[in-house]
Parts: sequence; C-alpha cells; structure tokens
Amino acid sequence: MSIPLLNYSLSTQNQRVDGFEYLPGEEQPKIYTTDDVPTAIEMDEIIWAAYRQIFSEHQILVRTAQPFLESQLRFNQIKVKDFIKGLLLSESFRALNYNFNNNYRFVEMCIQRVLGRDVYNQREKLAFSIIIASKGLKAFFNTLLESDEYIENFADNTVPYQRRRVIAQRSKGEVPFNLKTPRMGKDFLLKQGMPQLLWAGPVRKFRPQEQQPKAGDPALFLSMVKDL
Repeated sequence: MSIPLLNYSLSTQNQRVDGFEYLPGEEQPKIYTTDDVPTAIEMDEIIWAAYRQIFSEHQILVRTAQPFLESQLRFNQIKVKDFIKGLLLSESFRALNYNFNNNYRFVEMCIQRVLGRDVYNQREKLAFSIIIASKGLKAFFNTLLESDEYIENFADNTVPYQRRRVIAQRSKGEVPFNLKTPRMGKDFLLKQGMPQLLWAGPVRKFRPQEQQPKAGDPALFLSMVKDL
C-alpha cells in the first residue's frame, strides 16, 4: 500500500504575495517557451534557461550537459517538461544536489527550482520527504511535474521560473532560487564522519600570537636577539 501525500496548509506569508507576472516593470520574469516555434538561437536560450533553473548557474558544468536530451528537444521529440524531468533524473543532478543534502533540504531545493516558489512550511517538507523515502526520487519528481500547480503555471512547453518573491527579499539581499549556491549541511558532515570540534570549556577566541613556538621556529631566535 503506497503512502499518500500528507495534507498541509499554506501557513506562510509568501503564499499571499503576488507572483512576479502580476507586477509591473522590470520585475516581470522572462518566459522561455516553445509555444511559438522558436528559432535556433531562441532554442539555445530555452535550453540554457532550463539548465540555469534546475542546476543553478553554479552547477552548469561540462558534466551536467545532456546532449541527447537537448537533441530530442531541438527536434521536437520531447516537450520542455520532459527535458526538465530528464535533467532532474540525471546522475549529475543527483550527485551535485541529492547526495550532499538530507531529504528536507532536497525537497526545499526542488520545490524552489521546479515549482518556482519557496516551501510553505515544515509540513510540506515532511510530506514530500515521505514520498522520497517510500517511493524514490522518480516518484517525487513525477509528483511535482504532474501537480496541478506545475501544469497551471508551466504546462508542457514553459521552462519553470521563480513565481514568488521572498518576504523582504531586497532588504535582506536575497538572490533568486536558481542563483543560490547549494551548501553541504551540518547533518551531512556528521553523517560522513567528518571531524567535529568538541570543547566543553568556555568559548574563547584563539589568537595566533598565543601559540607557543616549537623547536626550530624562527620566533625562538628572535626572542634570543631581544634578550641580548
């Protein structure tokens, strides 16, 4: 018996914020779509936008390229949504994102990049984390891509984009989701057995000048000269 997706409420302030597409001026996102038959240059831009959205600019490397998927998209053998799914299922995406984060952080990252918004709350993270744990990554990606939210906003032919601002985004210097650098979490470091500094005493800043010189250190000769 498969575990259904848990219900969760929209308990964040961000879900009340208008999407970028409803704001006038420069904040409106550029839409990359194949609804109108794109030229070769426009198709290059669509493919680049897809890589940037799913991998982020920091992860667009030679190893992340998927030439077979690109060829299929160029010759109209697959839709943009299929291309997005192929990027998510690639070994590069798994290695650069899933392998270095726990399920909760991975869910947050995927919702930001695939659905174009931040997570609503911890309950949503838990709901999708259960899908990953019980059904695997492919089922998780299918849940996102086949959701009403994705279909209503991006359908089959539009590259996902950030649809929601983050509260106080500008004042805090927030960057778009697809420009954030993925970081290795503390829990991942612990899981990998990385050395951790344990100190039960009072917190005290270390000053380099407090370190005692060892034998052969030039500092010993300098002290001898001062004593002469």
